[in-house]
Amino acid sequence: MPLKDLPRPKAGSAFYRAHGLGNDYLVFEEGDAWTLSSRAVERVCDRFLGLGSDGIVLLLKDRTDGVFRLRMFNPDGGEFERSGNGLRCLGSYLAFRGWVERRSFVVEVAGDRIPMTVHAVAAGVHDISVDMGQVVTGPAAVALDPAALDKDGRLPGPDGKPLDITPVSVGNPHVVVWSEDPTMEELKAIGPFVATHPAIAHGTNMQLAKVVGPRECRALIWERGVGHTWASGTSSCAVATASVVRKAVEPGLITVHLEGGDLHVNVTEDLRVELRGPVEEVAEGRLTPAFVARLAGFGA
Repeated sequence: MPLKDLPRPKAGSAFYRAHGLGNDYLVFEEGDAWTLSSRAVERVCDRFLGLGSDGIVLLLKDRTDGVFRLRMFNPDGGEFERSGNGLRCLGSYLAFRGWVERRSFVVEVAGDRIPMTVHAVAAGVHDISVDMGQVVTGPAAVALDPAALDKDGRLPGPDGKPLDITPVSVGNPHVVVWSEDPTMEELKAIGPFVATHPAIAHGTNMQLAKVVGPRECRALIWERGVGHTWASGTSSCAVATASVVRKAVEPGLITVHLEGGDLHVNVTEDLRVELRGPVEEVAEGRLTPAFVARLAGFGA
Protein backbone atom coordinates (compact mmCIF):
# COMPACT_ATOMS: atom_id res chain seq x y z
CA MET A 1 0.00 0.00 0.00
CA PRO A 2 1.40 3.48 -0.86
CA LEU A 3 2.54 5.43 2.20
CA LYS A 4 -0.01 8.17 1.53
CA ASP A 5 -2.84 5.62 1.86
CA LEU A 6 -1.74 4.12 5.20
CA PRO A 7 -3.84 4.96 8.27
CA ARG A 8 -2.16 7.59 10.38
CA PRO A 9 -0.59 6.18 13.59
CA LYS A 10 -0.76 7.60 17.11
CA ALA A 11 2.14 8.63 19.35
CA GLY A 12 2.81 9.22 23.00
CA SER A 13 3.60 12.68 24.32
CA ALA A 14 7.26 11.96 25.25
CA PHE A 15 9.89 12.96 22.70
CA TYR A 16 13.64 12.76 22.13
CA ARG A 17 15.58 15.17 19.93
CA ALA A 18 18.91 14.58 18.17
CA HIS A 19 20.66 15.89 15.09
CA GLY A 20 23.12 14.65 12.51
CA LEU A 21 25.25 17.67 11.54
CA GLY A 22 22.34 20.06 12.03
CA ASN A 23 19.74 17.83 10.36
CA ASP A 24 17.45 17.35 13.38
CA TYR A 25 14.74 14.80 14.11
CA LEU A 26 12.21 14.18 16.84
CA VAL A 27 11.69 10.60 17.97
CA PHE A 28 8.31 9.60 19.43
CA GLU A 29 7.16 6.16 20.47
CA GLU A 30 3.81 4.79 19.34
CA GLY A 31 1.16 5.60 21.95
CA ASP A 32 -2.29 7.09 22.54
CA ALA A 33 -1.69 10.81 23.07
CA TRP A 34 -2.04 12.24 19.55
CA THR A 35 -2.56 11.21 15.94
CA LEU A 36 0.18 11.99 13.42
CA SER A 37 -2.21 13.63 10.99
CA SER A 38 -0.66 15.80 8.32
CA ARG A 39 -1.59 19.04 10.11
CA ALA A 40 -0.49 17.74 13.52
CA VAL A 41 2.92 16.69 12.20
CA GLU A 42 3.29 20.05 10.49
CA ARG A 43 2.48 21.86 13.77
CA VAL A 44 4.86 19.78 15.90
CA CYS A 45 7.69 20.33 13.39
CA ASP A 46 7.05 24.07 13.13
CA ARG A 47 10.02 25.98 14.54
CA PHE A 48 7.84 28.81 15.87
CA LEU A 49 4.55 27.15 16.80
CA GLY A 50 5.80 23.68 17.82
CA LEU A 51 8.97 21.87 18.84
CA GLY A 52 10.64 22.41 15.49
CA SER A 53 12.47 19.74 13.46
CA ASP A 54 13.34 18.45 10.01
CA GLY A 55 11.09 15.46 10.61
CA ILE A 56 9.59 12.92 13.00
CA VAL A 57 10.58 9.29 13.50
CA LEU A 58 7.88 7.16 15.11
CA LEU A 59 9.09 3.98 16.82
CA LEU A 60 6.34 1.37 16.61
CA LYS A 61 5.38 -1.03 19.40
CA ASP A 62 5.82 -4.17 17.31
CA ARG A 63 9.39 -5.38 17.91
CA THR A 64 8.79 -8.92 19.17
CA ASP A 65 11.33 -10.39 16.72
CA GLY A 66 14.06 -7.94 17.72
CA VAL A 67 13.48 -5.67 14.71
CA PHE A 68 12.76 -2.01 15.49
CA ARG A 69 9.94 -0.89 13.19
CA LEU A 70 9.33 2.76 12.44
CA ARG A 71 7.58 5.31 10.27
CA MET A 72 9.00 8.65 9.15
CA PHE A 73 7.30 12.00 8.49
CA ASN A 74 8.43 15.24 6.85
CA PRO A 75 7.63 18.66 8.37
CA ASP A 76 5.07 19.25 5.60
CA GLY A 77 3.06 16.40 7.15
CA GLY A 78 3.80 13.80 4.48
CA GLU A 79 5.13 10.32 5.22
CA PHE A 80 8.30 9.30 3.40
CA GLU A 81 10.41 6.20 2.73
CA ARG A 82 13.62 6.76 4.69
CA SER A 83 16.22 9.24 5.91
CA GLY A 84 19.83 8.35 6.64
CA ASN A 85 20.10 10.95 9.39
CA GLY A 86 16.61 10.17 10.66
CA LEU A 87 17.60 6.51 10.97
CA ARG A 88 20.80 7.45 12.76
CA CYS A 89 18.91 9.77 15.13
CA LEU A 90 16.61 6.83 15.90
CA GLY A 91 19.72 4.71 16.49
CA SER A 92 20.99 7.26 18.99
CA TYR A 93 17.65 7.07 20.83
CA LEU A 94 17.86 3.28 21.05
CA ALA A 95 21.39 3.60 22.43
CA PHE A 96 20.27 6.38 24.80
CA ARG A 97 17.58 4.06 26.16
CA GLY A 98 20.12 1.24 26.51
CA TRP A 99 18.30 -1.01 24.06
CA VAL A 100 21.18 -1.54 21.62
CA GLU A 101 24.35 -0.25 23.33
CA ARG A 102 27.43 -0.65 21.09
CA ARG A 103 26.29 -3.33 18.68
CA SER A 104 24.54 -4.01 15.39
CA PHE A 105 20.76 -4.15 15.10
CA VAL A 106 18.03 -4.03 12.44
CA VAL A 107 15.30 -1.49 11.79
CA GLU A 108 12.40 -1.74 9.37
CA VAL A 109 10.84 1.19 7.52
CA ALA A 110 8.49 1.15 4.52
CA GLY A 111 8.93 -2.63 4.31
CA ASP A 112 12.74 -2.52 4.06
CA ARG A 113 15.00 -4.03 6.72
CA ILE A 114 18.10 -1.95 7.34
CA PRO A 115 21.17 -3.03 9.39
CA MET A 116 22.68 -0.37 11.65
CA THR A 117 25.59 -0.22 14.10
CA VAL A 118 26.37 2.00 17.08
CA HIS A 119 30.17 2.06 17.06
CA ALA A 120 30.79 4.38 20.01
CA VAL A 121 29.15 6.92 22.30
CA ALA A 122 31.08 9.73 23.99
CA ALA A 123 29.67 12.78 25.77
CA GLY A 124 26.30 12.37 24.07
CA VAL A 125 27.74 12.03 20.56
CA HIS A 126 26.98 8.73 18.84
CA ASP A 127 29.10 7.30 16.02
CA ILE A 128 26.52 5.40 13.95
CA SER A 129 26.57 3.67 10.58
CA VAL A 130 23.68 2.54 8.39
CA ASP A 131 23.81 -0.08 5.65
CA MET A 132 21.72 1.73 3.03
CA GLY A 133 21.75 -1.24 0.66
CA GLN A 134 21.76 -1.25 -3.13
CA VAL A 135 21.52 2.10 -4.84
CA VAL A 136 19.83 2.42 -8.24
CA THR A 137 20.53 5.16 -10.77
CA GLY A 138 18.83 6.52 -13.87
CA PRO A 139 15.52 8.29 -14.61
CA ALA A 140 13.37 5.23 -13.85
CA ALA A 141 14.88 5.01 -10.36
CA VAL A 142 13.17 8.27 -9.36
CA ALA A 143 10.10 7.99 -11.64
CA LEU A 144 11.45 10.74 -13.90
CA ASP A 145 9.75 10.90 -17.30
CA PRO A 146 12.64 10.63 -19.81
CA ALA A 147 10.64 12.75 -22.24
CA ALA A 148 11.47 15.74 -20.03
CA LEU A 149 15.21 15.34 -20.73
CA ASP A 150 17.16 16.63 -23.69
CA LYS A 151 19.15 14.37 -26.02
CA ASP A 152 22.13 14.49 -23.63
CA GLY A 153 20.04 13.39 -20.63
CA ARG A 154 19.96 16.88 -19.12
CA LEU A 155 16.93 18.50 -17.48
CA PRO A 156 15.99 22.02 -18.66
CA GLY A 157 16.34 24.35 -15.67
CA PRO A 158 14.05 27.16 -14.50
CA ASP A 159 15.80 29.56 -16.88
CA GLY A 160 15.84 27.05 -19.75
CA LYS A 161 19.54 26.32 -19.28
CA PRO A 162 20.08 22.51 -19.14
CA LEU A 163 21.01 21.00 -15.78
CA ASP A 164 23.63 18.23 -15.65
CA ILE A 165 21.89 15.64 -13.48
CA THR A 166 22.31 12.15 -12.05
CA PRO A 167 19.07 10.57 -10.76
CA VAL A 168 19.64 8.23 -7.81
CA SER A 169 17.37 6.13 -5.58
CA VAL A 170 18.62 5.37 -2.06
CA GLY A 171 15.26 3.89 -1.11
CA ASN A 172 13.97 7.44 -1.67
CA PRO A 173 14.41 9.66 -4.76
CA HIS A 174 17.29 12.06 -5.39
CA VAL A 175 18.40 14.18 -8.31
CA VAL A 176 22.03 15.28 -8.07
CA VAL A 177 22.65 18.48 -10.03
CA TRP A 178 26.32 19.07 -10.84
CA SER A 179 27.66 22.60 -10.48
CA GLU A 180 31.00 24.29 -11.10
CA ASP A 181 30.54 26.35 -7.92
CA PRO A 182 27.57 25.43 -5.72
CA THR A 183 26.14 28.52 -4.03
CA MET A 184 23.12 29.17 -1.84
CA GLU A 185 21.69 31.49 -4.49
CA GLU A 186 21.87 28.68 -7.06
CA LEU A 187 20.37 26.17 -4.60
CA LYS A 188 17.39 28.42 -3.87
CA ALA A 189 16.77 28.90 -7.57
CA ILE A 190 17.10 25.26 -8.62
CA GLY A 191 16.15 23.31 -5.48
CA PRO A 192 12.38 23.92 -5.34
CA PHE A 193 12.17 23.71 -9.14
CA VAL A 194 13.69 20.22 -9.27
CA ALA A 195 12.09 18.93 -6.04
CA THR A 196 8.58 19.60 -7.35
CA HIS A 197 9.19 19.08 -11.07
CA PRO A 198 6.02 17.74 -12.76
CA ALA A 199 8.08 15.15 -14.68
CA ILE A 200 9.09 13.48 -11.39
CA ALA A 201 6.05 11.54 -10.28
CA HIS A 202 6.50 11.67 -6.51
CA GLY A 203 8.82 14.65 -6.13
CA THR A 204 12.48 14.33 -5.22
CA ASN A 205 15.30 15.42 -2.97
CA MET A 206 17.88 17.55 -4.78
CA GLN A 207 21.60 18.09 -4.23
CA LEU A 208 23.77 20.78 -5.80
CA ALA A 209 27.14 19.03 -5.92
CA LYS A 210 30.76 19.20 -7.04
CA VAL A 211 33.65 16.73 -6.86
CA VAL A 212 36.43 18.54 -4.99
CA GLY A 213 39.07 15.83 -4.51
CA PRO A 214 40.02 12.22 -5.31
CA ARG A 215 37.58 10.97 -2.64
CA GLU A 216 35.71 14.14 -1.75
CA CYS A 217 32.52 15.86 -2.82
CA ARG A 218 30.81 19.04 -1.67
CA ALA A 219 27.03 19.44 -1.66
CA LEU A 220 24.21 21.80 -0.76
CA ILE A 221 20.85 20.14 -0.09
CA TRP A 222 17.19 20.81 -0.83
CA GLU A 223 14.98 18.11 0.69
CA ARG A 224 11.55 17.10 -0.56
CA GLY A 225 8.94 18.29 1.93
CA VAL A 226 11.57 20.17 3.97
CA GLY A 227 13.51 22.66 1.86
CA HIS A 228 17.08 23.70 2.55
CA THR A 229 18.87 21.57 5.16
CA TRP A 230 22.41 21.63 6.54
CA ALA A 231 22.89 17.90 6.07
CA SER A 232 21.22 14.72 4.85
CA GLY A 233 22.31 11.11 5.07
CA THR A 234 20.56 9.79 1.97
CA SER A 235 21.59 12.91 0.04
CA SER A 236 25.22 12.20 0.94
CA CYS A 237 24.79 8.63 -0.30
CA ALA A 238 23.25 9.92 -3.53
CA VAL A 239 26.09 12.39 -4.18
CA ALA A 240 28.81 9.84 -3.42
CA THR A 241 27.18 7.19 -5.61
CA ALA A 242 26.55 9.64 -8.44
CA SER A 243 30.22 10.66 -8.41
CA VAL A 244 31.19 6.98 -8.80
CA VAL A 245 28.65 6.42 -11.59
CA ARG A 246 30.10 9.41 -13.46
CA LYS A 247 33.57 7.90 -12.96
CA ALA A 248 34.68 11.13 -11.28
CA VAL A 249 35.53 9.20 -8.08
CA GLU A 250 36.68 5.61 -7.58
CA PRO A 251 34.54 3.23 -5.49
CA GLY A 252 35.47 3.16 -1.81
CA LEU A 253 35.20 5.53 1.12
CA ILE A 254 34.08 9.00 0.03
CA THR A 255 33.77 12.08 2.24
CA VAL A 256 30.85 14.39 1.50
CA HIS A 257 31.31 17.94 2.80
CA LEU A 258 28.00 19.50 3.87
CA GLU A 259 27.15 22.79 5.54
CA GLY A 260 26.79 21.01 8.89
CA GLY A 261 29.98 18.95 8.59
CA ASP A 262 31.22 15.77 6.94
CA LEU A 263 29.53 12.42 6.36
CA HIS A 264 31.36 9.34 5.14
CA VAL A 265 29.91 7.03 2.51
CA ASN A 266 31.42 3.75 1.43
CA VAL A 267 30.37 2.88 -2.14
CA THR A 268 31.18 -0.55 -3.57
CA GLU A 269 31.67 -1.33 -7.24
CA ASP A 270 28.14 -2.76 -7.43
CA LEU A 271 26.78 0.41 -5.77
CA ARG A 272 26.02 -0.85 -2.28
CA VAL A 273 26.44 1.97 0.21
CA GLU A 274 27.09 2.42 3.91
CA LEU A 275 26.66 5.77 5.64
CA ARG A 276 28.58 6.74 8.79
CA GLY A 277 28.84 9.87 10.91
CA PRO A 278 28.05 11.54 14.23
CA VAL A 279 24.67 12.09 15.89
CA GLU A 280 24.38 14.40 18.89
CA GLU A 281 21.78 14.05 21.65
CA VAL A 282 19.95 17.33 22.34
CA ALA A 283 16.91 16.91 24.55
CA GLU A 284 14.13 14.76 25.88
CA GLY A 285 10.78 16.03 27.12
CA ARG A 286 7.02 15.78 26.88
CA LEU A 287 4.29 17.65 25.04
CA THR A 288 1.99 19.41 27.48
CA PRO A 289 -1.62 18.21 27.84
CA ALA A 290 -2.87 21.53 26.43
CA PHE A 291 -0.69 21.21 23.32
CA VAL A 292 -1.77 17.57 22.85
CA ALA A 293 -5.40 18.69 23.05
CA ARG A 294 -4.65 21.31 20.41
CA LEU A 295 -3.22 18.64 18.12
CA ALA A 296 -6.39 16.59 18.55
CA GLY A 297 -8.28 19.46 16.95
CA PHE A 298 -6.42 18.84 13.69
CA GLY A 299 -8.20 15.51 13.21
CA ALA A 300 -6.85 12.19 11.95
